[in-house]
Amino acid sequence: MTTTLASANALLPKMVESVHLLVSTESPTNDLAACAHLADVAAKLTSEWLGSPARVEVHDGCPVVRWGPEHPEILLLGHLDTVWPVGTLVRLPSQLIDDQMTGPGVFDMKAGIVQALAAVSLLIAEGADVGAVGILLTTDEETGSRASRKVIAGALTSASAVLVFEPSASGALKTERKGTSWYRIKFHGRAAHAGLDPERGVNATVEAAAFVMATQSWGNQDAGTTVTPTLLNAGTTANTVPFLAELTLDVRAWSAGEQQRVDSCVRNWQGAHPEARIEIDGGIDRPPLELSTSTALFAIAQQVAHELGLPELQSCAVGGASDGNLTAAAGIPTLDGLGAVGDGAHADHEWASVSAMAERAALTAGIIMAALNGEIND
Repeated sequence: MTTTLASANALLPKMVESVHLLVSTESPTNDLAACAHLADVAAKLTSEWLGSPARVEVHDGCPVVRWGPEHPEILLLGHLDTVWPVGTLVRLPSQLIDDQMTGPGVFDMKAGIVQALAAVSLLIAEGADVGAVGILLTTDEETGSRASRKVIAGALTSASAVLVFEPSASGALKTERKGTSWYRIKFHGRAAHAGLDPERGVNATVEAAAFVMATQSWGNQDAGTTVTPTLLNAGTTANTVPFLAELTLDVRAWSAGEQQRVDSCVRNWQGAHPEARIEIDGGIDRPPLELSTSTALFAIAQQVAHELGLPELQSCAVGGASDGNLTAAAGIPTLDGLGAVGDGAHADHEWASVSAMAERAALTAGIIMAALNGEIND
């Protein structure tokens, strides 16, 4: 495996150039034109790295980039979209400063995409048969993968492993992720004049407040379940009893059972006023990525890292969700956090380590080969 690491280091100039290209092509999720442009750029870049054509598809209006078989045995999964609006590059340009690359989306997760391309390129250069390896890059992960989750599900029909190139956590791979639930709740009351006849109204703000107070008992600190009211809007004018209030609720849990328990609490809540009406939209979004789905792949990753002479790999559990939650919930062994080593996801100080890119490319190549050789089932 030392030859692979040396070969990966030789690819660093090309990797840096590729990351700069992706970061310099801005791609906020909700800007479909920008995402479509980056999909074209990424497809061309993928074709250049791997020597065979990548293809761009559009699903429910959102572009995705594919390379390899539509139903691969080993799926490399990532996303091209970022949280940064077009124009951010003016303030946060793509730069290389010592060992750090900076710019919007470099850590989450454009450097990780290039690492995946470099890993497959290494295997091709060594004469490995990568015909069962597929790459899928989506453009709506940051807003919940509404359009692409069907594409992801369709790609899993023959999969024995999924490698997700979300950024690492201080170098650690992500072997557990909380499941997420999102609720958008409307409280319907009845308007009235707040000075003349407030008693004729049904106060939607009061209903929302009662609901918020009830949620405080729905979390479970011991189980790691959090229930967090976030956005709240209510009322029309300062002298009118509010007839409508809208609340967003964020729920995170380590187990599907906890998600279901909180979901029941939300849906069975009884309003404070008998004439008020509650309307619930949303629900359980991404199931948890549970440890059992990543254990075998992480053990392989540790062995590969040892053979490469890399520091011992660490694992971690994180509260944020990714598309890895979807693949794990489908029962496919999934290892997340194989992307960039760095810091600052969604923050101005976002950066990715250049030297670590070569190490992670070599590590990924080794994991792919082990998975193709059936070691995940040994």
